[in-house]
Amino acid sequence: MNKELSEEAIVPEEAIVPEEVIVPEEVIVPEEAIAPEEVIVSEEVIVPEEVIVPEKAIVPEEAIVPEEAIVPEEVIVPEKENVPEKAIVSKVDFDWEAYEKGDTYGDVSREKLIETYDQSLNKINDREVVMGTVTALNKREVVINIGYKSDGVVPMNEFRYNSDLKVGDEVEVYIESQEDKKGQLILSHKKARVTRSWDKVNAALENNEIVKGYVKCRTKGGMIVDVFGIEAFLPGSQIDVKPIRDYDVFVDKTMEFKVVKINQEFKNVVVSHKALIEAELEQQKKDIIAKLEKGQVLEGIVKNITTYGVFIDLGGVDGLIHITDLSWGRVSHPEEVVKLDEKINVVILDFDDEKKRIALGLKQLTPHPWDALDENLKVGDIVKGKVVVMADYGAFIEIAPGVEGLIHVSEMSWTQHLRSAQDFMKVGDEVEAIILTLDRDERKMSLGIKQLKSDPWEKIEEKYAIGSRHTAKVRNFTNFGVFVEIEEGVEGLIHISDLSWTKKIKHPSEFTSIGSDIEVQVLEIDKENRRLSLGHKQLEENPWDVFETIFILGSIHEGTIIELLDKGAVIALPYGVEGFATPKHLVKEDGSQAQLDEKLSFKVIEFNKDSKRIILSHSRIFEDEKRAEAKKEKDAAIAAASGTEKKSVKKSKKDKKEELPAQPVMEKTTLGDISELAELKEKLEGNKE
Repeated sequence: MNKELSEEAIVPEEAIVPEEVIVPEEVIVPEEAIAPEEVIVSEEVIVPEEVIVPEKAIVPEEAIVPEEAIVPEEVIVPEKENVPEKAIVSKVDFDWEAYEKGDTYGDVSREKLIETYDQSLNKINDREVVMGTVTALNKREVVINIGYKSDGVVPMNEFRYNSDLKVGDEVEVYIESQEDKKGQLILSHKKARVTRSWDKVNAALENNEIVKGYVKCRTKGGMIVDVFGIEAFLPGSQIDVKPIRDYDVFVDKTMEFKVVKINQEFKNVVVSHKALIEAELEQQKKDIIAKLEKGQVLEGIVKNITTYGVFIDLGGVDGLIHITDLSWGRVSHPEEVVKLDEKINVVILDFDDEKKRIALGLKQLTPHPWDALDENLKVGDIVKGKVVVMADYGAFIEIAPGVEGLIHVSEMSWTQHLRSAQDFMKVGDEVEAIILTLDRDERKMSLGIKQLKSDPWEKIEEKYAIGSRHTAKVRNFTNFGVFVEIEEGVEGLIHISDLSWTKKIKHPSEFTSIGSDIEVQVLEIDKENRRLSLGHKQLEENPWDVFETIFILGSIHEGTIIELLDKGAVIALPYGVEGFATPKHLVKEDGSQAQLDEKLSFKVIEFNKDSKRIILSHSRIFEDEKRAEAKKEKDAAIAAASGTEKKSVKKSKKDKKEELPAQPVMEKTTLGDISELAELKEKLEGNKE
């Protein structure tokens, strides 16, 4: 190794050199002489300014050389070194011990060397982001030079978003530590990206910049993309202008994106790849739409299928075929007519230059089925078809592809009791119907199936004569009666008053139930309005003819209170008949009121055969008994009073007859006689009353 001399030779103070030191003209240094590791010898020897080397070095007399100082016998100076033959060394300090150890630098020169070296390096601090240059890379690591005394090593997976990384590229790194335990510079590219990522993302959004991102994985509705170390969301609709069927093909790929939305509060970023190519397609759309004409037939590819229609790629611009324009017939789903990536011809129905919307049609390429309908088809003809659509009001029957007719629910049965069309048929059924109306201009047709059967009302008077008895089925209730069906299409009403002779029915549900069979008798027929008046109680004789002889006025019968009302109580009497009693007629002899389910004797105080009403009273029974007893006592008193009066009258007449021959004697009326007459008068008046 070569030796390099320091700029300044420092001689220790203790070193005293003799007055005369003669340096030989030729100094020979052994070849084996090896300088210490720390000493680097340059090709040229630089002699400090203070050291003047003449031909012969003259040292003051006082210079004493210590015993420890060992001077090599022979010194060989390199040819390139231009050193004078004689050098005079100034009186300076020199550290011979340090020289023996190989440390040829003093404290001052060392500090200057360190300062000079430090100035040649970049000044860096921990936890800051700096720019570095890639100096080497392999599959696992990337070596980065940031201008420091040592290079840093960053894992290659932190650059997986940048597949084009190469030597010489400048990248951002985050200084985690200037030196670890091994003296190694610790850098991180990922942390640097995260530190500045939000600034970059916001700047990209504001400046409409294009950024690169690494597609990490698939998620619901799209992909997760690493952009500047931030996980951004890429919606599936923003990957490409064409619908993506397999998202997995984009995983682990580096692509260009455009930041379209940032949520600062939740730190959410939305990116789009589709936005980059839409600008190019926009111009293509304008060119294509400018050439479009209504009625023009173009070839396109089925791009996407939805429940409401099909999107067709016309070569840079999309058009929509609505499901109703796919076929003249009924289509449940577009997949019944077309398939993905299928090439088809379509006709342009309409387009909007401003909204860039194009309406396409497929069925318009074929003639309308109504135009090809048999000209001989007319009203009254019987046709066959398939049920394609069901509704509450009826069913649509397809008698030919694209030709449909409606069977209204009222034309499905002769019954007046209308039900849902689902009760008669379902989608897919093959039915036979008769044409009721046919309008070729409006392309409408109405059908019926009940007309295939005879109308039961044509011979209703013969089949259901007045007074005839039949079994019917209860269909519905109303407050005023029961609707029953004798047969399909023949219905009638049983009024609530015609259900029972004896029971007071408030609602028909108290007497029967829907779906039950009931015996009826035809009372009236209204053929024009298709109505029958029926009765149930008429099946039995009117019991009120017999009740008239049993429940005569004043008769007493046992009854049970079965219902209490505000106006009175309903009493069940023998033979299934019911009566009514007001509250004042329910008072018992002890003054208490009769209660529910109590069995008592009742007197008939009113009987009305026409209105079928019996009025009863319990209190009238003991009230009449009391009146009878009082009358009996009164009659007895009157009878006794009238007997005494007769005897007094007879006696007075006899006395007068005996005294006739004698002269009459006139006597004055006394007060006692007047009082007796007054009592008699009162008795007579009482008898009259």
